[in-house]
Formats: sequence, C-alpha cells, structure tokens
Amino acid sequence: MPISGESALPTSLVAGAKAIVTAPDTAEKVRLAYAVSRAWFQRDLALGSPSQDGPMPARPGRPERPLLLAPRDMPKRKLTGKAGRLALIHSLAHIELNAVDLTWDLVGRFAHIRLPRSYYDDWVRVGLEEAKHFSMLEDRLSKLDAHYGDVPAHDGLWQAAQDTGHDLAARLAIIPLVLEARGLDITPPMIEKARKIGDEDTARCLDVIYRDEKNHVAFGAKWFRFLCDRQGIRPEPAFHEYVRKHFRGSLKPPFNDRARSQAGLTPGFYKPLAPLIG
Repeated sequence: MPISGESALPTSLVAGAKAIVTAPDTAEKVRLAYAVSRAWFQRDLALGSPSQDGPMPARPGRPERPLLLAPRDMPKRKLTGKAGRLALIHSLAHIELNAVDLTWDLVGRFAHIRLPRSYYDDWVRVGLEEAKHFSMLEDRLSKLDAHYGDVPAHDGLWQAAQDTGHDLAARLAIIPLVLEARGLDITPPMIEKARKIGDEDTARCLDVIYRDEKNHVAFGAKWFRFLCDRQGIRPEPAFHEYVRKHFRGSLKPPFNDRARSQAGLTPGFYKPLAPLIG
C-alpha cells in the first residue's frame, strides 16, 4: 500500500480506511480522507477486504500531543473567558479527530460483511465530513493563537470502538445513535452561547457540524434498521440491548427530540434508556 507522497493513493477503499486510521499526523490523516473519498466517489477504488488489505489497527495513529488522559484524570476548567473558549474548541477538535478514525474504522473493519455499495457511499461521506470538521476547528484554534495538542485530552472515545469491533450493529448503535446523537442535544446551546459572546466564527463552525451530524445520525438509523431487518429482529429492543451492554452510563436528557426524530431516531429508541427525573 504505497503512501509515499501527495499523489500516492491506497489500492482499495479498505486500504485507504486503514491508512487514514493509522496515520499519526493529523494533516496527513485529513489529506488522505479527502483523497480516498474523492477516489471512491470517482469510482477509482475497488472495495478491497480485511483479508486482502490487512486488519484495521487496534488503536488509531496519533500525534505526540495532546497528552491523552483517562476521563477521570482530565483537569477541571471553567469554560469562560479566552482560556475557557480555547479549551472548549480544543475538546471539540479532539472529538472530531476521533470521529474521523471511528468512521473510517466503520468503513474498513466490516468490509467482510455483504453490504450494498450505498453503505460505503454514506460512511465515506461521513468520514470526509468529519475530516472537514476537524480542519475547521483546528483552523479556528490557529486564529486564536493556539494549536491542537496544546492541552490534554481524554482517551475514552476509542473505547467504544474497541468494545464494538466484533459487531457492526453494536457499532452503529453506539457511535452514531448514542455519541453523535448526543451532539444533536448539546450543539444548539453551544451555538447560542458562542453567538451571545460575539464569537460568530465559532458559531458558524458549529452550525456546519450540527447540520452534518443530523445526516450522520440518519445514516446510523438507516443502516441499523437495515441490519435488524436482515436478522428479523425489532430495532428498538435490539438498540436497548446493545446500549445496555456496550455503553457505560445512561442516556442523559434533555434530548433534542425534533432533530433526533428528523434523523430517524424516534423517542422509543432512547427514552426508555434515560434515567427517571422526578
């Protein structure tokens, strides 16, 4: 799999997904995401397979910084003032970088399963958009005289990938339908807060992320239902079982019911898993 220069491309989509996830340099990770996506949509790449191109890595490539800590060891910061704003943007950039790897792992890891081409079209699009989101936030940090890696970041997100690497339906339940769906709940208040303090540039970044996340959740709901239909099982009870098994904690309200429903994630999926609020 030659990746030696700007024009070099992997030989298949699976090889490309593997190259993206393993790339330690964030600029190279983003470059490859754009190049592999373009080649796939131009029909210049075959699908490939894990047996042909090698298995996906157990962990993604990462730069030397930021320092990765367990969530419980993360320093507490007030999200006020310039330092707080930088901490928030940095944490969002870290989430989006993880989303790049989680999505491309979703493309490459399960290519041995018989799936329609439209499955790959959807998730390659998501992988491209996650790379775009990271680049936007990295650029926003740069304009605030900061860089990705300046502060520690938590190392909990990849745990979801490790816990669901054996089961595509479980992966879809946890990544798009729990983690990305949470973004639909918390992003609108962040947009409102950014505009309230006059940070229109950050608000515009979050507007793009929020719009794209609706489609990402919709793709998750679409393909989760597809797999449930294939197995002859009901989607909502199956989702409940996967979340109870693979997600640590409960699904916390308040929920953005309208955005979730627009994405095909109706209340019967997540409301039974929320704690009772008296």
